[in-house]
Amino acid sequence: MVKRGRIVAFFLLVILLFSTMGSTVNGIANRINLGLDLQGGFEVLYDVKPIDGQKMTKDTLESAASALEERVNALGVSEPNIQIEGDHRIRVQLAGVKDQNEARDLLSTQANLTFRDVNDKVLLNGSEIEGAKQAYTQNNQPNVVLTLKDPKKFGEITQELSQKAATRENLLVIWLDYEKGKDSYKAESQKQDPKYLSAASVNQKLSQKEVTIEGGFDIKEAQNLAKLINAGALPVQLKEVYSTSVGAQFGQTALETTVYAGIIGIGLVFLFMLAFYRFPGFIACITLAIYVFLILLVYDWMGAVLTLPGIAALVLNVGMAVDANIITYERIKDEIKRGRSIPSAYKAGNRRSLITIFDANITTLLAGAVLFYFGTSSVQGFATMLIVGILISFITCVYGTRLFLGLWVNSRALNKKPRIFGVNPKDIEDLSEDKGNHFPKTKFDKVDFVKHSKKFFTLSIVITIAGIILLSTMKLNLGIDFASGTRVDIKADSALTQQEVTKELAEINMETEDITLSGQNNERATAQFKGALSKDEIAKIKDHFDEKYGTEPSISTVSPTIGRELAKNALYAVLIASLGIIIYVSIRFEWKMALAAVIALLHDAFVIITLFSLFQLEVDITFIAAVLTIIGYSINDTIVSFDRIRENMGIFKPKTSKELANIVNLSLRETFTRSINTIVTVVITVIALLIFGSESIQNFSIALLIGLIIGAYSSLFIASQLWLVWKKKEMKKGPKKSIEKEDTL
Repeated sequence: MVKRGRIVAFFLLVILLFSTMGSTVNGIANRINLGLDLQGGFEVLYDVKPIDGQKMTKDTLESAASALEERVNALGVSEPNIQIEGDHRIRVQLAGVKDQNEARDLLSTQANLTFRDVNDKVLLNGSEIEGAKQAYTQNNQPNVVLTLKDPKKFGEITQELSQKAATRENLLVIWLDYEKGKDSYKAESQKQDPKYLSAASVNQKLSQKEVTIEGGFDIKEAQNLAKLINAGALPVQLKEVYSTSVGAQFGQTALETTVYAGIIGIGLVFLFMLAFYRFPGFIACITLAIYVFLILLVYDWMGAVLTLPGIAALVLNVGMAVDANIITYERIKDEIKRGRSIPSAYKAGNRRSLITIFDANITTLLAGAVLFYFGTSSVQGFATMLIVGILISFITCVYGTRLFLGLWVNSRALNKKPRIFGVNPKDIEDLSEDKGNHFPKTKFDKVDFVKHSKKFFTLSIVITIAGIILLSTMKLNLGIDFASGTRVDIKADSALTQQEVTKELAEINMETEDITLSGQNNERATAQFKGALSKDEIAKIKDHFDEKYGTEPSISTVSPTIGRELAKNALYAVLIASLGIIIYVSIRFEWKMALAAVIALLHDAFVIITLFSLFQLEVDITFIAAVLTIIGYSINDTIVSFDRIRENMGIFKPKTSKELANIVNLSLRETFTRSINTIVTVVITVIALLIFGSESIQNFSIALLIGLIIGAYSSLFIASQLWLVWKKKEMKKGPKKSIEKEDTL
């Protein structure tokens, strides 16, 4: 008898959840902070150096960070992010800043205001200034008015200067960031555009509270000078070692295209699940919708910053999160085929799938944690979304699915309806027939994975040797993240040519032969410079192309020091992720499986690197994020296979090499549908990102696409087969401790 109350409870729960989601999702989405790559802005990493022989301490860094925060506040930027990194660096991120050149100047200018005589002797310094404001002269010219703390002292200084009128040394020279040993009034006074702000003649004692600086300013210059003086001088010297800036239009375009790609990718995943898994697929669509909502909600609670790679990770997470549903549904289908009732198959499938899902996701979490620790800000955004997504998938795609599907199963409405779960009644075995521990039939009984293992080993060895030769001759096309230099992305409303871009750069005395065009109509151009451009050169490029095409270009600079550090951190990230996987898989399974898994992972990473070298695709920091994501995904797939091997080892207890090979074949056949379906759902989302997403993450998407396919290949034909080879040798040497461990969940 059908328990209708459970079905009613299902619909009431779904209506309640979707009503809540529908009424709150817009507000939540609007509150989420967007990164500078989505709304424009810039990020700069400063190398902090002491001045006047002082020692670099934690207090010094904190004082510098506070001074920078004061300057940011003067800009009126909301949600600035200023972080101390290590013992000599400060990172500043300003998303949504309108005038990036102004902000850059305001941040990095030392702002050490001094009053000196013609012999460069200090008479007053910035600490004796109470405040500053922008004002106007009688001729309506912008100027800056300083308010002094001690007018009496200023009167004494001006009286002394006025007595030097006969020698023409009665000048009060006002400097901003005077450099001892480098700057002098005598040298600068001979220049058409001297460095000092003003040099006024003093003919009488002046005891007033206010002093005016008239330096031929425009209104913007006067306003910025007043802001700098009010913010105070920096207690340190700052040197840019890394910076990236994104024009507002670039950010808006990236946001729109990537969200559009995400909607398409997620929609196609929903259609796939409905078509392949039918009613359970419908349940998966419900939980995936809740999954996306909860991710946005958690990001809102965390106050986290959503970046372009973060959106890509969200889309990718949907493809990966559905894997938990696929694993569960495939186990339920297996139990139905073995003759269990629907309720019994549901319970057994949930129990048997949980440990597999747990093991698979823990290793992906490990890769995400390594990414976050070693990555830059944009990569950290990707890692944060990856980690949050995996954790939430346990709530929705594991326990949420159990709740919703359980209501239907326990209502008995699905009893004796295997087709609802995608099972043909002809494939169901009769439990009354005692067949013992026989090998159950699968759709892939004709596929012999083990038989052709040597061929796949040979293929992988050939690819590896070819890759080594290729890398030694063609090298990698390293982006500025690793090679250092400057990258300028230019956008126009119409098609560009290399000659046009070269000509425009020449007009501002900037030359490079490394110019590439992209976009559907070649409306985008990328120019790369070998050296890290100065902030003045960056400002010149931004102003020129903003005026020319109406769109501010995006510019990234990386110093050689940072390039070397990023390369070193990338290597550390891969090694630490591999070591962590070895340790975890050794604990959960055995060391032979762990070693086989890591060899397969390194194989995947090497193939991706080889193909990027062959096609000379640019390798940047997001490429490393893609490689580590593939490592997490590939080990996920491998663990599913190993978990089934471990389970079947406990059931059939092989005593010969042939029986062992049969178990590996059976396990791969049983998990093959899951492997194919999981890769299809993830590849769907990656292809959507590749076709419809932002060009900024195109190489990232290509690396993911290649890696996903190679990862599935290595899980089936490298990792499991390697373990089989080693296990056969162990079996020949004599009985050893069995790998199977009791399933405690």
